[in-house]
Amino acid sequence: MQRRQRGMAPVSVSTTLGAVAITVCDVGPRDGLQNEPEALAPETRAELVDRLAAAGVPRIEAVSFVRSDRVPQMADAEEVVARVQRRDGVELSGLVLNEQGWERFGAAGLDRVNVTFAATESFNERNGNATLAEAVARAEAILAAAGETPATVTISCSFGCPFEGRVDPGVVAELAAPFARRAEVVLADTIGVAVPSAVRSLVERTGAVGFHGHNTRNTGYANCLAALEAGASVLDASVGGLGGCPFSPRATGNVATEDLVWLLEEEGVATGIDVDALVGVSQWLEGLLGRTLEGYLYRAGDWPPA
Repeated sequence: MQRRQRGMAPVSVSTTLGAVAITVCDVGPRDGLQNEPEALAPETRAELVDRLAAAGVPRIEAVSFVRSDRVPQMADAEEVVARVQRRDGVELSGLVLNEQGWERFGAAGLDRVNVTFAATESFNERNGNATLAEAVARAEAILAAAGETPATVTISCSFGCPFEGRVDPGVVAELAAPFARRAEVVLADTIGVAVPSAVRSLVERTGAVGFHGHNTRNTGYANCLAALEAGASVLDASVGGLGGCPFSPRATGNVATEDLVWLLEEEGVATGIDVDALVGVSQWLEGLLGRTLEGYLYRAGDWPPA
């Protein structure tokens, strides 16, 4: 196996995954920070986006356009976007749940809209104050309004719901089918209950482009590899392993971006991301948040050492 050297362009290598071209999307500024007890200032959140972009992350979910009384950590999304230093080759996305969020997204001028709804009634009611049918209708309306704007549809709780338990894969497949022709469909393991066989099966069944994994039960990284093996080309991750869901009891962090990138590069899958720079972002966040983060690589260090 061949591993990229520091300071050189990554090399795509044929492995058990094949010569895979993937996009790593860092959701730390949104999904990562929304579960923190304290809200960070807009300028600090913008700096996090800038640091991730400087590390070579090709897509960053910068903000979500949701009610600040429901998710105060995501308040002032427009100010965050205005403060970000835009870079060529870095796509910035924003998450929306409804038409009001879409209007705010349009005014902010981001590159990609991420429309999300859950695969179950209970989670939609808790997270978006809507029935499943209403949430799907909202997503359809937003995509219609989006026109040529690049769009992602993320189906949360695709593998399990904290309120309804296991989710029928057939239900997820039915939900995904109408959107697959118009948007990039991402399957989200919101509460971290998926295992590789389930991820592989559902990605193949739905033709989903992406996978959003949480490492709640320490299966997140294996699930990411399973998603790639099944044909996915977009993987969500959060710097330092930050994250969780404020509407899901006991939901813990996302897959850590630097840990995932290290794994992918060691498997011969080129990402174009500077692992050392990502580690630096996590170290900066650790000092900022005043606690040890959930990720491992920023504590263990790269290997072999430089």
